[in-house]
Amino acid sequence: MPKLKFTARGIEAIKPPKAGQADYWDTSISGFILRVSYAGRKTWGIVYRHEGRKRRLTLGTYPSLSLADAREWAKDALREVAHGNDPAADKQAERKAETLGELAAEYIEKHAKKNKRSWRTDELAFERDLLPRWRHRKAASITRKEVVRLLDDIVGRGAPVQANRVLEILKKAYNWAISRDIVTFNPCIGIDRPVKERASDRVLTDDELKAVWDALTGEKPDVAAAYKIRILTAQRGGEVQTMRIEDIDRENGWWTIPAERSKNELSHRVPISAQTEAVLEEFLAGDDRSEGWVFRAPQRDGPMTKLWRTAQEIGERTGVSFVPHDLRRTAASLMTGMGIARLTVSKLLNHAEAGITRIYDRHSYDPEKRQALEAWGARLEEIVTGKVTDEKVVPLRQG
Repeated sequence: MPKLKFTARGIEAIKPPKAGQADYWDTSISGFILRVSYAGRKTWGIVYRHEGRKRRLTLGTYPSLSLADAREWAKDALREVAHGNDPAADKQAERKAETLGELAAEYIEKHAKKNKRSWRTDELAFERDLLPRWRHRKAASITRKEVVRLLDDIVGRGAPVQANRVLEILKKAYNWAISRDIVTFNPCIGIDRPVKERASDRVLTDDELKAVWDALTGEKPDVAAAYKIRILTAQRGGEVQTMRIEDIDRENGWWTIPAERSKNELSHRVPISAQTEAVLEEFLAGDDRSEGWVFRAPQRDGPMTKLWRTAQEIGERTGVSFVPHDLRRTAASLMTGMGIARLTVSKLLNHAEAGITRIYDRHSYDPEKRQALEAWGARLEEIVTGKVTDEKVVPLRQG
């Protein structure tokens, strides 16, 4: 192999070989080479030995990488070799470094599924908010500034609490990746939660929801059934507690809340999902009532009232602090998180509407509402049992 004293003029003067490639060695830096191909391409590199094996590291091409810069890069790489490192192997490992999509898949399979009952929430956060933007990005290349921009975008679309959840999940995933030597830096470190969650923003996590559901087993049957129906239907507490037998069409799967017991003074049709029907079937088994209150007051002719104390008692037993209305908000939040259209969820919640639709558009979303509550019932069943179902959510309308 020819040796030269590398100079800018000398590099320019080198002619390409008639075939193949030729290596030129610098006389001033041992191991610093220039490879010239028959097509005229000139490539800087170093050749060295690591653990007895001959290794080659490509630095860049001339003239994009100048002689002066290539010489500095060569010195830096050779210093790494002198310290026992293998810069060629490091470069290869960096090139094969996992993308965020690969990191997410490993995190879900190897950590979340094994350690978190709420792993589906983590998976959904990646699928909806993280992977569409960074699926093919090297996980180690994502910066703190980019994470902040993502969170700002989520807040901007009207989902501030979801932004908090995404930050928590991404931070946990990176911490796990650091423990596995997949990355060395967590871009979420030092980032504050986008919003401070007030009591009115309280949304229970999957684990908290399961703890509350499990705790209902120890409550009186009517209390447990009322709470479960609140979770399954996302209806207001007063509307559930004043449910009447004649309001329920179990054969066709509808519960009608009459105008006089509806907050916005308009009747409201609530689909009875398979899971809601199971709760009713268990609670009403052997009761042949044709009318009257479903949840009767124990010592008077009226509906059951004042369930706040139950929430406090469950909170004390489980460590899950919540008020009953949080169950409605949690169901609504998780439904939108599943991909159910916000308009469909709004119809389910019987939110007040303005204009002519307030009167005449009452039942036009019945199919979507039924599909939403069936999907939510299946999702809740997954949360409380840990068994994954095949239920998929495909909203009929996006709204």
